[in-house]
Amino acid sequence: MALPATALELGGFNVAAAGDEDLRETLMDASLVVEAVEDTEITARGALAAATADYARLVRTLYALGYYSGVVNITLDGREAAAIPTFNLPAQFGQAVVSVEPGPRFTLGLAQIAPLAPGDTPPEDFRVGGPARSTVLQETVDSGVTGWRNAGHAKVELAEQSVTANHAQSTLAVRLGLLPGPRVQFGRLVRTNESAVRAKRIARIAGFPEGEVFSPEELETVAKRLRRTGAFSSVSLTEADTLRDGNTLDVALALVDEKPRRFGFGAELSSFEGLTLSSFWMHRNLLGGAERLRIDGEISNIGGQTGGIDYSLAARLNSPAFFGTDSDGFVYGSILDETEENYDLQQARIGAGGSRIFSDNFKAEVALELRYVQTNDDFYGERTFFFLNAPLSATWDYRDDVLNPTEGYYLKAEGMPFLRLDDSGAGIRFYADGRIFRAVDAEKNFILAGRLQMGSTLGADLADLPPDFLFYSGGGGTVRGQPFQSLGVDLGGGTLSGGKSFIGLSGEVRASVTETIGLVGFVDAGFISADGLFADEGDFHAGAGLGLRYNTGIGPIRLDVAAPVAGDTGDGVQIYVGIGQSF
Repeated sequence: MALPATALELGGFNVAAAGDEDLRETLMDASLVVEAVEDTEITARGALAAATADYARLVRTLYALGYYSGVVNITLDGREAAAIPTFNLPAQFGQAVVSVEPGPRFTLGLAQIAPLAPGDTPPEDFRVGGPARSTVLQETVDSGVTGWRNAGHAKVELAEQSVTANHAQSTLAVRLGLLPGPRVQFGRLVRTNESAVRAKRIARIAGFPEGEVFSPEELETVAKRLRRTGAFSSVSLTEADTLRDGNTLDVALALVDEKPRRFGFGAELSSFEGLTLSSFWMHRNLLGGAERLRIDGEISNIGGQTGGIDYSLAARLNSPAFFGTDSDGFVYGSILDETEENYDLQQARIGAGGSRIFSDNFKAEVALELRYVQTNDDFYGERTFFFLNAPLSATWDYRDDVLNPTEGYYLKAEGMPFLRLDDSGAGIRFYADGRIFRAVDAEKNFILAGRLQMGSTLGADLADLPPDFLFYSGGGGTVRGQPFQSLGVDLGGGTLSGGKSFIGLSGEVRASVTETIGLVGFVDAGFISADGLFADEGDFHAGAGLGLRYNTGIGPIRLDVAAPVAGDTGDGVQIYVGIGQSF
């Protein structure tokens, strides 16, 4: 019976640089021998392979840190690994010892790179007396090449490279020569494979700048346009190896189609509002032009303490580049049935519009819609409304992570002029949602998050507005700890209406306990007025609480427990469960 192999032990990892523990840790992190020691099933041949590969690996690490006189010794059971023959190995090695003599750290005695693109400068560390790390040299070359490519010289090359070490003075003399080549224009976009999306639609979406001066940024923008349609799982752009006549550069486009259909679901639970279930179905290439059809359904207030169960169904068909590159067209429709404590509402709407993507962070859209609303409440009774609306919105999104942001800000501003077709009423409703995020520490373990919501409806009286044109406060989307839609305008006799204006404030402190567990402390406040946004009269309430976050690959799972701290709209504790941060 074969005996089990004995695990390899690390007898020592010695670095002859007194007091430089950071250097030792960096070398250990790079060492394959250290990895082999952690492998309980490592064989003798595997241990030898790790040791022999470690010579070059550790030397490269020393170069990256600016040490060019280093000596590396690696022994296995007292024998230098480089001298152990591979054809006569023991059953197992018992001990590995790594010894590194880094020598002095080098500086740059000469630092030259030329020619550089107009206005371009080398990295700050590439200077006489600067650190002679190999990474600095690579960054300098990359920076020089990038500068020329940004200036339209697509085929810039590193034509000369002279690196000389002076071991007596511990300096490195570096001369780098660039060959910019000619200024290049974009040639043709050449597709290299088939796609279910029509070729003309691909070209319209891509907006390839044929005939314009070459720009890496423009090339990346073309790829982004194709990716954001959702119709492709892979988009690859490859520059031709050689230029055509007139210094034109063709670019090869390879696409891999995404699976056309997708569905998903979500759930959110509140102790007061009950359970909300949502789902969607999406087709990514409905008509062969990368059109995206999405159908969303939601059932909410299941088991809630106010009203009945609410239902909604919505569909939207988006056609990318319908009005031109970066300008989409869309049509949409929805039906809604809400049974709330203060009113019943049935609504249907249909509309069409266009959207424009101005940059990665800024987009806007405008539409024209017909909306029919039927409501019933104790104060006004049964009412019907037939509107012609022109909803428009603009979104600035500078968050570093949509699902779990730690830095940046988000702002969405909406405006909707409306005209009653069954009456003479007209007005405008606007709403804005701003969010800001700031990490307190470099590791981003402590995050400060703030939110401001503002909305107002102008030009019509309360009696001439349906409930969904008005504003309420309370619940998971506004003030946690207060019952859902508990703050509005008191019409007397126990009847509550929405207000014409709303201001909401939220603040959170988010702390990471582990990589997956986080804690949150929060305070929310809301103000409702029957008149203008900054009216003297109105009602206010607030809530505060603590939350638990469990981070997953699709965003954190959220558990919030909150209670009222101001106002008279509720008492007791409210519990909220969902996916993603609260804002």
